[in-house]
Amino acid sequence: MPEPIRVRGSVVVPDAELVWRFSRSSGPGGQHVNTSDTQVELRYDLAASEALPPVWKARALERLAGRLVDGRVLVVRASEHRSQWRNREVAAARLASLLGEATAPPPKARRATKPTRGMIERRLENKRHRASLKEGRGRIRPE
Repeated sequence: MPEPIRVRGSVVVPDAELVWRFSRSSGPGGQHVNTSDTQVELRYDLAASEALPPVWKARALERLAGRLVDGRVLVVRASEHRSQWRNREVAAARLASLLGEATAPPPKARRATKPTRGMIERRLENKRHRASLKEGRGRIRPE
């Protein structure tokens, strides 16, 4: 692959930690289909990786637990294209995206706030106004 798989910032997954497997892709392809191994399977042993900082690795192992094979290996497949090269690019991009999301820091905790007095008054005034509008829509009763 010409471009290394960049996780976030300057952290890059080295090619030595990636295992590529190729197989025949399902679906149409004509005469070409039985001779080409275009489906790509990219395997990355997340638990044994030395590329990620320990904090990121722990975070990724926790967040990707449902996707990991044997609790350690992340597998990405790509077979959308008829070209092995393009499927390799797609698989690498998917892996980078998955790792980027999984290693991202947790979002800041939301601090509960109280609505301002003016906001409460505006809301109640709007409710009174709506109520009076709707009250005026009723049938006019003779007195």
